Amino acid sequence: MTFDALLPWVRWILAFHVMSVMAWMAGLFYLPRLFVYHCQVQVGSEESERFKIMERRLLRAIMNPAMFASLLFGVILVLTPGSVDWHAGWWHSKLAAVIGMFAFHGFCSRWRREFAEDRNQHAERFYRMANEVPTVLMMIIVIMVIVRPF
Repeated sequence: MTFDALLPWVRWILAFHVMSVMAWMAGLFYLPRLFVYHCQVQVGSEESERFKIMERRLLRAIMNPAMFASLLFGVILVLTPGSVDWHAGWWHSKLAAVIGMFAFHGFCSRWRREFAEDRNQHAERFYRMANEVPTVLMMIIVIMVIVRPF
């Protein structure tokens, strides 16, 4: 099967990939911050219930669709002839960071579920530190794609 038919569309595909990654990253930055604030309110309070709604809507209505769109457009880009040098080190580093991003999304989903069930196991400080993870992964991904240091 040849993917040469994708070549005329590569800029459109890239544009949609970048937009979906931006939306996904916004959620990955914001959801742990909501967890920080959620830790500051009493379990069962009106504020806690409001945070549950905000967290659920952010994850389900924005983050999950943006993650799937990022994956879809990213896979299409990878299948576009000439887009990836499969032997280059930058590609493997970027892929590892992207896998880390999916793992972090999974952790966020689990933490949201724990908050929803009033079973949060972590302190506010934990979520403050977790909030830095997507930033570090994003930096690695951008440097690998733009600079291609190896």
